[in-house]
Amino acid sequence: MTTWVPESCTLPTTEQPLRVAEFDTLFAERLEHLTRKDRLRLELVLTGGRGVDETVRDLAAREGGCCSFFVLTVSSRPEHVVLSVEVDSAHETVLDALHERAASAAGRDLS
Repeated sequence: MTTWVPESCTLPTTEQPLRVAEFDTLFAERLEHLTRKDRLRLELVLTGGRGVDETVRDLAAREGGCCSFFVLTVSSRPEHVVLSVEVDSAHETVLDALHERAASAAGRDLS
């Protein structure tokens, strides 16, 4: 599996596995569907519930703070939270790896 934590991430190395684990848990527990809107944009549809919107917004804000190449947008729909992730062309491989990791962590077909 490809890593999606690029060298340009400013999160301290010792904290990176913890952040990856947060995303893995979110994907495993909540990811319903993911769509590659185009080569530079990934949309992750998560099952909503108590506190999910706040959790996703907090995680997105922290990730955007250390990986400024991500444009992370969180929106709420009835019963779902949508996390959109966009990158520039220089970071397309990071988005590829995030897509792969999300699908793997969910452990089921999301198409």
